[in-house]
Amino acid sequence: MKLKLAALAAAAVMAAAPAMADLIVPNLSYRTGPYGANGTQYADGFNDYFTLLNERDGGIGGEKIQVPECETAYNTEKGVECYEATKEGALVFNPLSTGITYQLIPKVSVDKKVLYTPGYGRTSAKDGKVFEWVFNAPANYWDGASVAIKYLLDQNGGSLEGKKIALVYHNSAYGKEPIRTLQELAKKHGFTLTEIPVEAPGQEQKSQWLQIRRDKPDYVLMWGWGVMNQVAIQEAANIRFPMENFIGIWWAGSEIDVLPAGAGANGYKALTFNGVGMDYPLYADLKTHVLDTGKASQGGQHVGSAVYSRGMYAAVVIAEAIRKAQELAGTSAITPEQLREGFEQLDITPERLTEIGLPDFGPEIKLTCANHGGSGMARIQQWDAAAKKWNLITEFTAPDAEVLDPLVAEDAAAYAKESGLTERSCD
Repeated sequence: MKLKLAALAAAAVMAAAPAMADLIVPNLSYRTGPYGANGTQYADGFNDYFTLLNERDGGIGGEKIQVPECETAYNTEKGVECYEATKEGALVFNPLSTGITYQLIPKVSVDKKVLYTPGYGRTSAKDGKVFEWVFNAPANYWDGASVAIKYLLDQNGGSLEGKKIALVYHNSAYGKEPIRTLQELAKKHGFTLTEIPVEAPGQEQKSQWLQIRRDKPDYVLMWGWGVMNQVAIQEAANIRFPMENFIGIWWAGSEIDVLPAGAGANGYKALTFNGVGMDYPLYADLKTHVLDTGKASQGGQHVGSAVYSRGMYAAVVIAEAIRKAQELAGTSAITPEQLREGFEQLDITPERLTEIGLPDFGPEIKLTCANHGGSGMARIQQWDAAAKKWNLITEFTAPDAEVLDPLVAEDAAAYAKESGLTERSCD
């Protein structure tokens, strides 16, 4: 079976690959399976930004970017097969799957390939002293949990004492990520946390929402993906849970999550670490050089959606790390080791985002040898069902470092011990 999967993955890559180029950035995508509707949008945004750089700028530093695509179907085994099939000459991987990420972390450390997991994956990979080849800026799941609680604190005069918060989560490595953080935050702020798992893919949630109707939590947080989000939002509307008290993580904040519920989804909120909509100068360039020339991924049907924009943003960060690596190395044809150095000295300032054509699209990303996760800042978006659009309702907010930093250090140290790794010095 493994040989067959490897052959299929290699064939898919060969079919998708353009002419040979020096900068190879595989797209481990999923356009099929239960999460294909979401994965497709992310993959399109990722592809289109690199197409824009190739068409408008001739690539990065004079080198064209090759983006071979390999279908993982959000399946961990297929994801690993795709990695093996595309790793030759590749600089960096962005698999958009926490399960695949967990399997690739030890592999990239041996193969010396960069693994970039923005807003997903193993949270403690923020610790660059242990996870030398993994980066998860601008924010991770624990950041998201903390920012959500900070928002609720603001909504309640600075106190959540005695409040009840339910976490509805995808019963997987992904969905379980925020639990430890929320437990610590519950101790600190005096709220009661109820954990409510949902089995994948999440099409049946009657019992979970009956429990919520019975327990009457003040707020519901959700770590969902794919059809689970749509079902949860519809079930919340069915029991008339107040949507303004329902907050999803950034992977539960796309248009396809809320549109099926119609007016019932109005007021639903979600975290985000990137801007929403198309009111950014970069989209004009995408139209001119990618959409109007017929080079958009899948014909450009998802341009501007929340998940498309996040995939595009991932490509932006990778491209900026490549630029930095080229600058540091004094060569345009960089190696994965040089790209890692580029990531570790990455500084995407607000001014640089404006130059790119994405003013205020994301927080400043400043990384170091020790900090591979950035500031962890995120903001809240809210769904306007009548206008069918997301509105940003907060500024970027920093997470609670007092709670999170010790948790990251503890988890990273445990991983190092289990894996027999020696923490590297970042002095």
